[in-house]
Amino acid sequence: MVPWSMLSVQGCRTEPAKACRRRCSFALYLCSSWDLRSQERKGRAWETVLSAMRLSWGLLLLAAALALWGTAAARCPAPCVCDNLRAHVLCLNGNLTAVPGTIPQLTKKLDLRGNSLTVIPAGAFLTTPYLTHLDLQRCKVERLEEGAFRGLGRLVYLNLASNGLALLYQESLDGLSSLQQLSLEGNHIEEIQPGAFGHLGSLTVLDLRANALVYLPDMVFQGLQVLRWLRLSHNALHVLGSEAFAALPALRRLSLDHNELQALPGEALARLDGATRLDLGHNPITYVAEEALAMASLKHLFLDHAALQDVAPDAFARSPQLRTLDLRENQLQGLPPLAGAGGLARISLAGNPLLCSCLLRPFHDWLARARVQVEGACAAPPALRGRPLDSLRPPEMRCDRPRLPPSPATPSEQPKADSSRQCPQGCACSPDFRHGSCENRDLREIPRGFPGNTRLLDLRRNTFGTVPPGAFPDLKELVSLHLQSCSIGALRPGALRGLESLVYLYLTDNRLSTLAATAFEGAPRLAYLDLDRNAFARLPAGAFQLLPNLISLHLQHNAIGKLAEGDLAGAGGLRWLYLAGNTIGRIAPAALAPAKMLEKLHLEGNRLAEVPTAALRGLPALSELKLSRNPIKRVGENAFLPVASSLQHLYLDNMGLERISPRAFAGLGPKIRSLYLESNKMSSIPDMSNFTGLEILNLRDVPFRCDCQLLPLRRWIDKLNLRVGATCGSPAEARGLKVKLSTAFQTCPGWGRGEAGGASPDKTKAARKPSKKKRSGKSPARGFKKSRA
Repeated sequence: MVPWSMLSVQGCRTEPAKACRRRCSFALYLCSSWDLRSQERKGRAWETVLSAMRLSWGLLLLAAALALWGTAAARCPAPCVCDNLRAHVLCLNGNLTAVPGTIPQLTKKLDLRGNSLTVIPAGAFLTTPYLTHLDLQRCKVERLEEGAFRGLGRLVYLNLASNGLALLYQESLDGLSSLQQLSLEGNHIEEIQPGAFGHLGSLTVLDLRANALVYLPDMVFQGLQVLRWLRLSHNALHVLGSEAFAALPALRRLSLDHNELQALPGEALARLDGATRLDLGHNPITYVAEEALAMASLKHLFLDHAALQDVAPDAFARSPQLRTLDLRENQLQGLPPLAGAGGLARISLAGNPLLCSCLLRPFHDWLARARVQVEGACAAPPALRGRPLDSLRPPEMRCDRPRLPPSPATPSEQPKADSSRQCPQGCACSPDFRHGSCENRDLREIPRGFPGNTRLLDLRRNTFGTVPPGAFPDLKELVSLHLQSCSIGALRPGALRGLESLVYLYLTDNRLSTLAATAFEGAPRLAYLDLDRNAFARLPAGAFQLLPNLISLHLQHNAIGKLAEGDLAGAGGLRWLYLAGNTIGRIAPAALAPAKMLEKLHLEGNRLAEVPTAALRGLPALSELKLSRNPIKRVGENAFLPVASSLQHLYLDNMGLERISPRAFAGLGPKIRSLYLESNKMSSIPDMSNFTGLEILNLRDVPFRCDCQLLPLRRWIDKLNLRVGATCGSPAEARGLKVKLSTAFQTCPGWGRGEAGGASPDKTKAARKPSKKKRSGKSPARGFKKSRA
């Protein structure tokens, strides 16, 4: 029998510290009176108790673990393997048609590759809110319903590669606020709706390789504020909107290789101030023009395997940080000295038919002076064939009527593959790109006989005059049709019949003045319609009835004098309407009513004498309104109230504006992101203290009267920490001074108190030092960005 004092010692091991110390001390004191024999018996009993307790605890823990494992195993779906220690679940190639509903709730990594999910419904992953990694490759996914990923606020990696997605809707990727990497490689995406990435504020890598993109509209990547790498390789990109990359301030690398760009998209690329690497290889670019590339931080440019025949001397003068230039495998016979590329360290010209004659000496001399390493070898004259450029001496580079070797065949000269034998005579067909081109061939009739899988057809700069009915037979897969500058005066009813996949139609710079109601019959998927620079005197009423998917309509630089009720009938899905450069003097109150989803309205350069407030009613989604260069002298009260809840970008510049009513901006507030008021004539502006979300405010060339009435504006500008460019126009002693620097306010009542409760002059100076430092930098071309300090 174990003495009670011994049990006391054993029991105290499970008690709180203080109680344990008290009772154990007393028990040990009693134990000290036992003789040696008792101590030996006591020791054996102690060991027995400890062993029994160890066994009991071990069995208890084992039972608990088995119970937990059994519960988790019971929840693991039959075709899946669940690793509960690492919180991983694998359901590979299991013929699943829906996301299993019994996946353990604490799962962090879920791999569903190789199943047949087809549609990801709303709330598909609500039972697994702790997911950080989700792999849906090769799952035959064709549609993402709104809210498909809702509840996955912890997800950082999503792989949707090798599926059948054709469209990315605005709500497709909602709920992924922590997502850092998104792969959409190898889908069939032809169109990305603006706003599709608007909720992915943490995304750093976006992979859109190997899709079917033909055109990137303006602001298509809006919301990706921290994106560092955008991968657009292996698409069919032909046209980029000038603002396509405008919303990517953190982008460092852009991959546009293996597309169909025929010219360097300089205007779009100029928005990428921070990009250091640009991949443009494998595009049919033939020429790099003067100052074509203006990328302030660019260090590495790849233009390999293109169709380059010439490069202008100052092509890269506006990219001063350029270090490496890859021009391999082009059709260059030489290069001029590259002016302005002072930081260039390496040029690769391997695989070009270089003519090492006296014509190449200036470039050769420049390489030596600028200490630029060059890779490449001579193709002619025969005496120098194969010689590396850096081994040549100037006397060897002579002009004595060398015979040029045959240059690599251009695409139109190469032997045609079987799939391109259908190509009409005089045209070029690329089976790899599924691209047909008859550009500038002096054709009078639209050619027929293109391969049936053609997706892009370029017929620009011919003289067709008329597009007859059934002009494009057997082209059911055609996505993009280019008919710019073709002297087209008539688009006959049924002209587009059979073009059931057509998304992009470019009719810019023609002679169209009217369109029949059935002009677009047979092209129900048409989403982007460009009718700029034609002869329309009014919108072609009724022509949009057969275009339920029309998103973007360009009618700039026509002769449209007014917008009447019914002009946009049928354009219920229209998002962007471009009407700049017309003669519009009146917009009927109900003219825009059919376009209830309108987001952008560009009316700059017209003849409007007032803000068309009545016409803005019924446009709850309008976020961008451009009224620049209209003769609007006064902005009245509540001018923008109908769109106050949605408007984010407002352009009122270069109008000769003389007065803005105190309540002109009523209803506008924190949603406003940019406001352009430059080059007007008003001497003051109304209170805008509730414009707390402003990122761009342009007040250049406005003759402000710097007196005490302007003090609230002065204080507000200080608070904004924006570079607004506001200057004084009067009184005479302040003319030309920055409003922030003018001393005219120092005699005003309340000067020195400030909005924060009365800062001293010294503190005021100190607070303005960062602004002075910012002013010494380079100003943005259009507006003034919010300070990062």
